Amino acid sequence: MRSKKEKVEKHPTDLLEWPVGRLDFSAGCLVMGILNVTPDSFSDGGEFLDGDRALKHGLKMVEDGAAIIDVGGESTRPGSVSVSAAEQIGRVLPVVEALSAKTDVPISVDTCEFEVAKAALDAGAGMINDITALGDERIGELAAERQVPVVLMHMKGTPETMQVEPRYGDVVAEVLEFLLERARRAEQLGVPREMIFIDPGIGFGKTLEHNLLLLKDIGKFVASGFRVLVGASRKSFIGSITGRQDPRERVYGTASTVALCAAAGVSIVRVHDVAEMLDVTKVAAAVDQSDRS
Repeated sequence: MRSKKEKVEKHPTDLLEWPVGRLDFSAGCLVMGILNVTPDSFSDGGEFLDGDRALKHGLKMVEDGAAIIDVGGESTRPGSVSVSAAEQIGRVLPVVEALSAKTDVPISVDTCEFEVAKAALDAGAGMINDITALGDERIGELAAERQVPVVLMHMKGTPETMQVEPRYGDVVAEVLEFLLERARRAEQLGVPREMIFIDPGIGFGKTLEHNLLLLKDIGKFVASGFRVLVGASRKSFIGSITGRQDPRERVYGTASTVALCAAAGVSIVRVHDVAEMLDVTKVAAAVDQSDRS
């Protein structure tokens, strides 16, 4: 288990505050709820494309204990094609506006498009989740200007091509090196270190073995000193292991990944099933706290 001293050395404070948001990591790993306002996401495509249903689901996740709601208007499942910024904005903005009017829980926008990120922040979002790790560096400049956290994720290729025979010499070392380089670039652009989260990109240009190796060594990412976010919820590698072809039946498999991540010191897990995964993080935190004097 991690010692209290180790935790303090990595993050001088458990409280992350910025002008439009607040996250408290003192109790351990936090849960980010996924809200896809898309017709074609791999697990819940079409379920929350309607604005009223999306708002209701977002508020339900808040009620269930989500510390952040991550709203996305473009599917990034393997094989998906990009959606225009205008179409993403049309999907995302009404939901961000409605949610921000009804909850103080920070809202993250899941996009790699500068125009979408800017519009979402203007509408009340307070965090940017970028799967390209500043493929467009204006997102880093925007995060610095608005003083909001940014998530930098590793992806090999694009969603359309990423699962076409991905290869690595050493997947853990290569992904970590990439993320640290992008995190340092975010700092150069003016994003404070404590506002930067790194995400190894489970399922984004990785085979089953790659995903398992990244989860096995997730502690190396935590040891980098940057806060870590992991999104493994309901993904296909869990189905490959368990035989569960329906993503909605992968709750228990997801719970295993959440437990591993929480025990390793990951700061945020991005999930579909908020209430269930919150229980997992609470138990992991209780075990972690039990060995501290």
